[in-house]
Amino acid sequence: MSGIARARSLSEQASGVDARSLYQRILGADFERLPASLRELHARGGAQRYAGEAEASRGTGSLSRLCGWIAGLPPAHAGAIEVEIDADRDGETWMRRFGHGAMRSRLRERGGLIQERLGPMAFAFALEPVDDGLVWRLRSVRALGVALPLRWFDGMHAREFEHDGRYRFDVRAALPGIGLLVHYRGWLAIGD
Repeated sequence: MSGIARARSLSEQASGVDARSLYQRILGADFERLPASLRELHARGGAQRYAGEAEASRGTGSLSRLCGWIAGLPPAHAGAIEVEIDADRDGETWMRRFGHGAMRSRLRERGGLIQERLGPMAFAFALEPVDDGLVWRLRSVRALGVALPLRWFDGMHAREFEHDGRYRFDVRAALPGIGLLVHYRGWLAIGD
């Protein structure tokens, strides 16, 4: 641990406030094993803005469109993306802008898991470090506070990783009998 990090840790202990980022608190020592672009993105506090490129596909069925609308999922898109992250000691608010569409979510720590709220939906994930980044493993889903069967969400996969020194993401959500809700993937410039 560097002298600055040690001094910050001692200061936090004295004040009773944990100034580590959401991801640092959840991952603990594993945070330092993440690729540089993920550490840089997830260690910052306050308001940050990033730009990149993304491709988003949406399901075409009426139930798929309804579910996507309820959860506030992004529209079909190919091109520029802008992501704003506002991190405070209670969590992070993410605003992702895909062209003219936007997707807002709130992330918090709950029992060692990361909880993401999208509209009336709350998803709890375990963050699993892997060689090139993080895999998000779904652990529970609630709609308007009501627990839903986890097996309904077997088609939900999310990961963030580094490739060629660049931060990348790949998120896919599909439901049985409904099909694809959304699949979005791309990259963000972190510290460029």
